[in-house]
Amino acid sequence: MHESHVLSTRYTVVHSTSYTYSESVSLCHNELHLMPRATPRQTCLANELAIWPTSPKIEESVDYFGNQTSFLTVQERHNEFSVTARSDVALMPSAYISPDATPPWEQVSSSLRAPADRESLNASQFRFDSPLAASSDELYEYARVSFLPSRPWLEAVLDLTSRIHHDFAYDPTATTISTPLERVMATRRGVCQDFAHLQIGCLRSIGLCARYVSGYLLTIPPPGQSQLIGADASHAWLAAWCPGLGWVDFDPTNNVVPYLDHITVAWGRDYNDVCPIKGVFVGGGQHSMRVSVDVRPVANGRPCQ
Repeated sequence: MHESHVLSTRYTVVHSTSYTYSESVSLCHNELHLMPRATPRQTCLANELAIWPTSPKIEESVDYFGNQTSFLTVQERHNEFSVTARSDVALMPSAYISPDATPPWEQVSSSLRAPADRESLNASQFRFDSPLAASSDELYEYARVSFLPSRPWLEAVLDLTSRIHHDFAYDPTATTISTPLERVMATRRGVCQDFAHLQIGCLRSIGLCARYVSGYLLTIPPPGQSQLIGADASHAWLAAWCPGLGWVDFDPTNNVVPYLDHITVAWGRDYNDVCPIKGVFVGGGQHSMRVSVDVRPVANGRPCQ
């Protein structure tokens, strides 16, 4: 591994979600994952919520996976409900890892069956199935094309990331939150959530650990660079565990290892653990939802235009 000496990059993130109801809502409860996490290379400098109606009851806590979580209750009648989260984040680049310098993937898989330290023991829980990212024979067969005997762990995971990117088409109309992986495999279409679940399921199928990561992408790329897929809303990718290296992020939607364009909000077993906003409401009739995300680099203390 070679450490980078690049200074941190600052971003301002604005994530807005609004609901409109055909009939009034008398009560709603919501769980929010909208505050970027603190990680070894990411610092959340500020975070604030703007909520309408403006008199909710809010409780802050940390969930099982260490994600900052807000619980809010609106107890007055309303036909519109909106949450806007504004965050300032400082991000350091990830260190370079030479793929062929990592241990054989079988060695990693074997070590996770009998973890030797607390970090590996904690990571090993992500070896097991979850409702939206379960292992299967089909995923095992797809994964083993990349995981050849004695192949270095990182080289194999990168190859799987690339194959998913090239074999599956990004299509926002092809799936919903509840679409099973069997359907994604059959149609070879989906969105970032599906591709993250797919790679997680593949890794779990061969005995490796992987977790789901939700976050954001830079909305407007630097001059000369194309916009990454998924920058117009919350994005999803995954991280895989290797003893000695820790968690390494992979983005199969864009076939990249996250560097300075990915801002982490939360992680868990799959999407269900880290949904940005989920809840229940009483009344409402039919409803519609709009989501917008804006991520901009900060220069001289002000967001770049």
